[in-house]
Amino acid sequence: MDIRVSGHQVETGAALQTHVTDRLEALTERYFSRATAANVTFGKGPHDHGFTCDIVAPVVNGVVLKANGRAQSAQQAFEGAADKIERQLKRYKSRLRDRKGAEAMGGPGYDATASYTVFAAPQTEEESPPEHPPVIAETRVDIPESSVSDAVMMLDLRNTNALMFRNSKTGAFNMVYRREDGSIGWVEPRDR
Repeated sequence: MDIRVSGHQVETGAALQTHVTDRLEALTERYFSRATAANVTFGKGPHDHGFTCDIVAPVVNGVVLKANGRAQSAQQAFEGAADKIERQLKRYKSRLRDRKGAEAMGGPGYDATASYTVFAAPQTEEESPPEHPPVIAETRVDIPESSVSDAVMMLDLRNTNALMFRNSKTGAFNMVYRREDGSIGWVEPRDR
């Protein structure tokens, strides 16, 4: 596994780099041996003079694990981010195991006990948004082709709020997003 450790205005000594490499290799051996690379970046905290750690690890088929941590020491910040990566890998492995069992029972995504519940988000009074909000960042990304359940898994693994994908069943662009109440929303275009 190719692990790159770097620092923004922070020195990453040999001991820290060895610890990072050992921990990430142990995680990939335990949960996901097909991981090929990881980028670990340390930086200074913005206000508290602590440290930040960002981990980005492309895994397979467009799945990218992302996590960050903040603490008073660089090693603690890394441990926080590595714990998040470990939880993501556990979830991913569990979903893959569940999917294999469901396909054996009755086809892809089969679940006889599945239910869907929507809880209302708590009402909060907030300021009205500006009329023309600024665009913070633009980026080009590859849009994966997957099923809805795979898209939800990618949403969790990428640690993002929204994911656009091409639905492998319909061929149309769809989007899944995390709602304020923690549930997942799914946007599918209407046929015309």
